[in-house]
Amino acid sequence: MELRLNSVSHAYGHTEVLRDITLTIPEGQIVCVVGPSGCGKSTLLRMIGGLERPDSGEILQVGAPPAGCLNPLTYVFQDFALLPWRSVEGNIALALEDHRLGRTRERDIVAGVLERTGLSDFARALPRQLSGGMKQRVAIARALAVNPAVMLLDEPLSALDAQTRELLMDDLVTLWTRTPFTAVYVTHNLAEAVRLGHAIVVLSRRPGAVREVVEINQPLQNRNATDPALEARREHLWQLMRDEARAADAELAHA
Repeated sequence: MELRLNSVSHAYGHTEVLRDITLTIPEGQIVCVVGPSGCGKSTLLRMIGGLERPDSGEILQVGAPPAGCLNPLTYVFQDFALLPWRSVEGNIALALEDHRLGRTRERDIVAGVLERTGLSDFARALPRQLSGGMKQRVAIARALAVNPAVMLLDEPLSALDAQTRELLMDDLVTLWTRTPFTAVYVTHNLAEAVRLGHAIVVLSRRPGAVREVVEINQPLQNRNATDPALEARREHLWQLMRDEARAADAELAHA
């Protein structure tokens, strides 16, 4: 299933946040969204996920979701959103409980995503016993459990240290390589965007509009942080954003 955004605009009162966004999120690709602070990245993600409605334009789901899809759209949040009194397997199972799958089917799905995300040995652990990186891996496993048509990731690695971010990026690449999924990935980190994105949407400062869509054709599994081609892409993104990022920060400071 792919997503199509046609002339989407949104405002909060008199503050215009997004203006005339037209995009396609192709099936089986990770599309990253970057832009200056306050440009509407998270608002755009909430509208795609149905948590807010655009003031104008439309967001279309085109094609059928994958076989066995329980939720067409599912979120991965920055703050993990794990229930502290539930184990790893219990947090993953939470996403399945409203679907009345039966205990055996539910256990099979949980065991499958635990294995897929390298969490089998931590199934009975509580969130307080896990590192930040492991907690986010649990959040990703919970999202995968419903076999979504599109994953919506809102700065999922921004609360983690640099080393853990690198490990989680490797994990995401491994997951996508084994079973390609569709994702919209909001981030302020350009290194993440060029490491994970098949395409990178650059938004202008508020009101956010599409400045450019930068495509990266290099296979995900062949990318690394020291690749000159990726560094050139990252620098291009920064050149697109630099002046507007400074202006956006100044606006926020005086708001």
